[in-house]
Amino acid sequence: MTDRVLIAGGGIGGLVMALTLHQIGVPCVVFEKVREPRPLGVGINIQPNAVRELFDLGIGAEALDRVGVPAREWALVGLNGNDIYAEPRGTEAGYDWPQYAVHRGAFHMLLLDTFRERAGKDAVVTGAAVTGYTQDADGVTVQLEGGREERGTLLIGAEGIHSPVRAQMHPDQPPIHWGGAVMWRGTTRAKPIRTGSSFVGLGTHEHRMVIYPISHPGEDGLATINWIAELTLDASQGWPEDSWFKQVEIEDFAHHFEAFKYDWLDVPAMLRAADVAYENPMIDRDPLPFWSQGRVALMGDAAHAMYPTGSNGASQAVIDARTLGAALLAHGVTPRALAAYDDKLSGPVGQLVLRNRGAGPFGLLNLVDERCGGTFDDIEAVIPAEERAAFMAGYKSAAGFAKDALNAAPRTIPEGAKA
Repeated sequence: MTDRVLIAGGGIGGLVMALTLHQIGVPCVVFEKVREPRPLGVGINIQPNAVRELFDLGIGAEALDRVGVPAREWALVGLNGNDIYAEPRGTEAGYDWPQYAVHRGAFHMLLLDTFRERAGKDAVVTGAAVTGYTQDADGVTVQLEGGREERGTLLIGAEGIHSPVRAQMHPDQPPIHWGGAVMWRGTTRAKPIRTGSSFVGLGTHEHRMVIYPISHPGEDGLATINWIAELTLDASQGWPEDSWFKQVEIEDFAHHFEAFKYDWLDVPAMLRAADVAYENPMIDRDPLPFWSQGRVALMGDAAHAMYPTGSNGASQAVIDARTLGAALLAHGVTPRALAAYDDKLSGPVGQLVLRNRGAGPFGLLNLVDERCGGTFDDIEAVIPAEERAAFMAGYKSAAGFAKDALNAAPRTIPEGAKA
């Protein structure tokens, strides 16, 4: 069977791409290197622009509530516990769609199970790592680990930051970029703070916590609280470890956050109540000049791995898939569709990568640090409300979830449309 789209990578982006292709009637197959996908990772946010697309795919609030919780507030708090900026999120901010904080692994399994139910189990081939490809006037052939080959019409590289498809398309790409920030991640069962579903950034741009729930509270009033502890180190010698992601002991890093104690939150106690913690550097890749070449295109982290400072890495992967689906509707299952998708997204999203590298919406913490060292009594005397609001509006516009524009936009994939 050659009249199908090949997708390298069965992560969030690859599976939303597969679900989109199935929705518009384009046969596809996903090749995933992991033999038995499992619900790995901790919390991520799905912005309203991406939730809209999930709803349009038939993955609604009932399903998302099983893997996460709607976010109600986004807030930045200074070192001494005083608010820098706070705003409602999702439907409470006037969006037509909610924002969700979800368990990454549970969300991944939701997408995988949904695609298998709709397209059949054979539509996802596990234990099949794509190592390279060749293309000609009629199609593209992928090489799989072990020497097997598969043939299709187009190839979508969605294998993440270490993508072999990206490496072949851009053989001279610079190495992975690390700016010095180290993240320790985990979850703790605890009572949610503030609104009960608040995303809170606490501290400075070089020494901070990010905290938000990823489940509804149980009968005991406790929810699964996702936390990220971040510290910026000297990056001049590069990442000093052999591994990009590893399990660590809480005491390996908790001492950096001993002073983060407030009458509304005890960070050291929250960290030490976690069952497990993971360490990884905050990394990204330099923007690419193009995402497509003939019958091959990149999406998700393979195209634009970005710092998580804007909480929109997964959301952008969803938007990639839906934008590419719309291009296939407009131009057919052809290289021209891949080029149209590339033309629309690669430039603006490349700028978003750089904006996130420059701290994204957490850039307000940089300003506070520059003006008062991170502690203050009255934020209005440090950064006036109008300046704070303008800063956040600029980021939302760049990231594609400015409220009025999103609410007024037509569906990316018209209902019932087929390629």
